[in-house]
Amino acid sequence: MIAPPLSLYVHLPWCVRKCPYCDFNSHTAGEGAPRERYLDALLVDLEGEALRAAGRRLQSVFLGGGTPSLFSPGEIERLLDGVRACFDLADGAEITMEANPGTVECGQPAGYRDAGVNRLSFGGQSFDDELLKKIGRIHSSEDIVRAVDDARAAGIDNINIDLMHGLPGQGVEAALEDLECAISLAPTHISWYQLTLEPNTIFFARPPQDLPEEETLHAIQDRGQALLAKSGYRQYEVSAFARDGRVCEHNLNYWLFGDYLAAGAGAHGKISDTRGVFRYQKPANPLQYMTAIEAGRQGAAAIRVAPPDLVFEFMLNALRLNDGFGELVFCERTGLSGPELQTIMRGVREKGLVERVDESRWQATPLGRRFLNDLQAEFLPARARSRRNGGGAGLSR
Repeated sequence: MIAPPLSLYVHLPWCVRKCPYCDFNSHTAGEGAPRERYLDALLVDLEGEALRAAGRRLQSVFLGGGTPSLFSPGEIERLLDGVRACFDLADGAEITMEANPGTVECGQPAGYRDAGVNRLSFGGQSFDDELLKKIGRIHSSEDIVRAVDDARAAGIDNINIDLMHGLPGQGVEAALEDLECAISLAPTHISWYQLTLEPNTIFFARPPQDLPEEETLHAIQDRGQALLAKSGYRQYEVSAFARDGRVCEHNLNYWLFGDYLAAGAGAHGKISDTRGVFRYQKPANPLQYMTAIEAGRQGAAAIRVAPPDLVFEFMLNALRLNDGFGELVFCERTGLSGPELQTIMRGVREKGLVERVDESRWQATPLGRRFLNDLQAEFLPARARSRRNGGGAGLSR
């Protein structure tokens, strides 16, 4: 098995306020967060992750949360100095930081740039101030505009805006107006995705009463994708749209089943070696995470992914990409052969869900993209597929 590209994810878990739709490992603390103690723990954690890397070069770094912009530019610089001390970082490596337009530190993008951040991802979600209140956001539409303008003025030109659709009471025209507002700011990347009610969230327990109907959601998606394409944003993944080839290299590595190291509370990692593919996770609770690191227990047990699960995990990621995946990538990153891949794909190909573009590439058909969840479920190991569907998988919209 050939080692794939390697990335690093660092989790910064605190927010000013937990959003009612959010199922990420985030905790309300704001200024009360023990940031210095947490950074101390992260720097020790990075040393352990460097041992996993075994000298392999990092292609990208992603600072996610929570709200990383609650950490000051000086604190982010300390963190990234630790990354540079522990790892061989590729020249021009993409270093992304998530930021909330409502946090004070977003007014200091030059400090983040000087620390090494070269890509900012703003959690805008909507440009409708009433909708922002409904979904629990602490910023306004003006804050989004100001944050993007300030970042660009500071010399950070690689900017993503996260935007949701299917929000409470949102019709087609309102969703398209949100998109138009985002496009008018000319970010290099737009992540545009539908609100989903995830377990263990407030919205899941108490769903908003005025969520759009399915017909409205389909109209939003069809017209929104057309608007983005017309505006020069190429869809390269289910919810990712980029201009001028400015795809998110870090996320692309996830989708193509690359390796990624994990530092921080609740962070997940994946690492490959000659023995196979392994996954591991850090303690999710920030206090437990810091305590474990301070006690010298930063090592997280890695569990080998079984071959049947390996196929499912690969397809779960790679089939999200509009261009699909190359046969060579599949073989290098799973350890399986080309003939094995053809056998694996035979059934879904016969159902019209995937197609072989040429001798070396596979991708979902328009039908497969339309029923992507069901297509991905076709690759579940037999035991899991039986539990999910009573022995068979049916397409549902």
